Amino acid sequence: MSGIFPKLDSQNGLRRLWGGPNFRWNLFLLALLLAECVVFGAANAKFLSLNRVFIAAVGDLPIWFISIFVTFVMITGGIDIQSCAIVGFTSIVIGVGWQAFGMNIWTAAALGVVVATLCGALSGFFVAYCGVQAMVVTLGGSFLYGGLALLVSTLSGTAAYNGISGFPDGFKALAKTTLFGVVPLPIVIFLLLLLCAYLLLHRSKYGRKVFLVGVNPQAAEYSGVNARAVVMSTYVLSGLAAGITGVVMTSQLGIAKSDLGGNFTMMIITACVLGGTLSTGGKGSVIGTALAAVAITLLRFGMPLCFGINKQYLDIPIGVLLVVVVVGRAVAGNPAVAAWLGRLRPKKKSKAGA
Repeated sequence: MSGIFPKLDSQNGLRRLWGGPNFRWNLFLLALLLAECVVFGAANAKFLSLNRVFIAAVGDLPIWFISIFVTFVMITGGIDIQSCAIVGFTSIVIGVGWQAFGMNIWTAAALGVVVATLCGALSGFFVAYCGVQAMVVTLGGSFLYGGLALLVSTLSGTAAYNGISGFPDGFKALAKTTLFGVVPLPIVIFLLLLLCAYLLLHRSKYGRKVFLVGVNPQAAEYSGVNARAVVMSTYVLSGLAAGITGVVMTSQLGIAKSDLGGNFTMMIITACVLGGTLSTGGKGSVIGTALAAVAITLLRFGMPLCFGINKQYLDIPIGVLLVVVVVGRAVAGNPAVAAWLGRLRPKKKSKAGA
C-alpha cells in the first residue's frame, strides 16, 4: 500500500491534504463559504437551518457528484460537457430495464451505471486514441446520449415527457434515508466519492500521471506513462460519476426521465474552474472543486431565500462568477501584470553594517 499511497510529509502534510499548490486558493474558497454564511444568515435566519441546506444540496447532486471527476478530465487538458446527458440516459435505462424488461430494480440500476461508464469510455476513446478535440466529442456525446435516452424511453410505452414512475419503495429509500436522522444518504455517498477521488488524484501514482499528462503529454510518454490510456480513464471516471448520479436522482425524484439533470452543465464546469482547475490542464484539486460546488449550492439556495431573486435568474450570478474567475486568472498570469504587482511590494530594508 505504501507504494500506491505515499506517506504524508510531516512538514507539508496539511498543505498537501488541502490541495498542494492549490492550498491558498482553497483557503480563499473557505473564506468565500464563510462570507456566504454570514451574509445570507444575517439576511434570513432560515438560511442557517441545516435541514434546509441539506435539501438544497440534494437538489444539486449533479454539481457535487460529477464535478469532482470532471476535474480529472480538465487536469489532462480536456473538457466534459456530456455528463448531464449521461445522467438522463442512465435514468431511462433504469426505468426501461425495470418496467419493460422486468429486471430487479437494483440490477437495472447497476446496468444503468455500466452503460454510463461505457458512454464515458467511448468518448474518452475518441479523444485519446483518435485525436478528436474533447469539446467536439463531448458536445456530440451530449446530443447522442440525449437522443438515445429518448429512443430507449419508447420501449416503455410511456410518453417521454411523463417519464417512468412507480419504483419500489426500497429503491426510493436510497435518497430518502438519513444517517443519524440528520444527514441524507446522498450526502454520505458524495463524501465517499470525494474520498475516493482525493485518494486517486492526490495520493496515488495514477494521480501523478494525470497531472503529468496535463502538464506535458509528450514528456509523460517519454517517462513511460501511457498518456492516451490515462486520458481515456478520466472520461471513464466522469461517466461512472454521471451513472451514480443518475441512480441517486432517479431514486430521489421517484421518476426516470431522459432530461434528468440536463441543466447543470455550466455549473459543473464552473465548480471545476472556481475550484482552481486550469482550463488548459496541469493543475487542479478535488478539494477545491468540492468547496466550489458547495459555494455554488449556497449561492443558489441563499439568493432566492434571502433576497427574493427569481430562480430562473440564478444562472446570471454563476455565469458572472465563471467569467470573473477565468479573466482574473488570465490577467494575474500575464507577465506584465505580475511585474507591476512585484513593483508594488515594499522592499525589505537591508541591515546597516551588515
